[in-house]
Amino acid sequence: MNGLLITGTDTGVGKTVVASGLARLLRQTGYRVGVLKPVETGWEGPPGSWPPDARMLAEGACVDDPPEQVVPCVYAEPLAPLVAARRANRPVDLNRIEAAWQQLQDRDWVLVETAGGLSVPLTDTLDYAGLAARWKLPVLVVARPGLGTLNHTFLTVHYARSRGLPVVGVVICGYPSHPNVAEQTNPAMIEAMCHVPVLGRVPRRPTLTSADEAAAAVAEGLSLEAFLNRYAELQHRVTHD
Repeated sequence: MNGLLITGTDTGVGKTVVASGLARLLRQTGYRVGVLKPVETGWEGPPGSWPPDARMLAEGACVDDPPEQVVPCVYAEPLAPLVAARRANRPVDLNRIEAAWQQLQDRDWVLVETAGGLSVPLTDTLDYAGLAARWKLPVLVVARPGLGTLNHTFLTVHYARSRGLPVVGVVICGYPSHPNVAEQTNPAMIEAMCHVPVLGRVPRRPTLTSADEAAAAVAEGLSLEAFLNRYAELQHRVTHD
């Protein structure tokens, strides 16, 4: 089983777009894909209903897994998981998350999407980096295209490495059709500063509300072959170090 943690430099950078789009591309290539968002916040629907991010992930992977399999923990307030859990007086259930993960071990690929960034806490002692380390997942970082992204991206990559997590690369999401100077020069600077490849520039769209739209945008901005080659190279390096 190949696994990947998809995280972002901030909230709202396009993690779900990239995760669901990549899931669809892998599925279209013939892989059996599992998707998991351990915690989703900002959803007040009834138990058993689909929060929007989890729904897009499931549609992207073309799976019929139930909502509780794709998103084991859901909170109403749009806050970091630990904060939402404390305010709801309902701790993040790591047993449910682990059970959902174990259910996906027969898939060819499992894509795990964070809520927020890599250092966002799930419990008092576990953040997403810790979860990735527990499951031995390399990291794909989704970043913004514009001014300020160099610092955010470098810090995310640096934190991943400080926790012993291999970084597959960076995908820039929301790349404009007419980039300004910062947007033009940021991809090369990210590669120079972080020593990882920028694997894609997913184009900006007025709206991206479905897995089909996400898949089309990701297919336009990311080469699946380049991603798979980089992933295989990194796994080989980790195995032989």
